[in-house]
Amino acid sequence: MGIQNWSENVILVNLAEEPYLGEELHTVIGMVSETVGNNVVIDFAGVSLVTSSSLAKLLKLRKMLYENSRQLVLCGMKPQTMGIFRLTGLDSVFKFVDDQFLALAGLQMSST
Repeated sequence: MGIQNWSENVILVNLAEEPYLGEELHTVIGMVSETVGNNVVIDFAGVSLVTSSSLAKLLKLRKMLYENSRQLVLCGMKPQTMGIFRLTGLDSVFKFVDDQFLALAGLQMSST
């Protein structure tokens, strides 16, 4: 899948399945810690399972971003993946949109 600098202040992550999902999240956490001015969009379209370890990484990433007044947007959730977030109560913690287009457009609108 992949991680890319979509713009000067947005990192776009197209997640792969586990175990790569955890590795990609670890990479993004490193990127955010080095440059604190980025918002992050994470696309789960290619993901059907999220482990507790990956949920912990997402929470760490969210905390880092919010401490720097940046945003984390999750998109492309399959119903079974969204079910994991609902079951854990994290559906009220993260911001979800339907797809990458809406996530990126929302970030552009909020930065103007």
